[in-house]
Amino acid sequence: MTVRIENQTCFFTTEGGEYIRLCPDVTIVTDSAKAMSAVDIEGHRVYITEAEADALTVAGAIDGRRHLKATDGDSVI
Repeated sequence: MTVRIENQTCFFTTEGGEYIRLCPDVTIVTDSAKAMSAVDIEGHRVYITEAEADALTVAGAIDGRRHLKATDGDSVI
């Protein structure tokens, strides 16, 4: 999956095709089960890297991510 940003327009290229959205219309969420950032587009969850999430927020996307806290005793966090 790739994210491309041009003039506050986001292009999400997936195996199923390309989704195009204005960055201010995109909300980045945290999928706690996978511990990854994602965006929901047309009922599809598109997973993105943290670098892509940061770039989207700079371009105007809504940052709805939340920090996950490790609860396992072996965690380095």
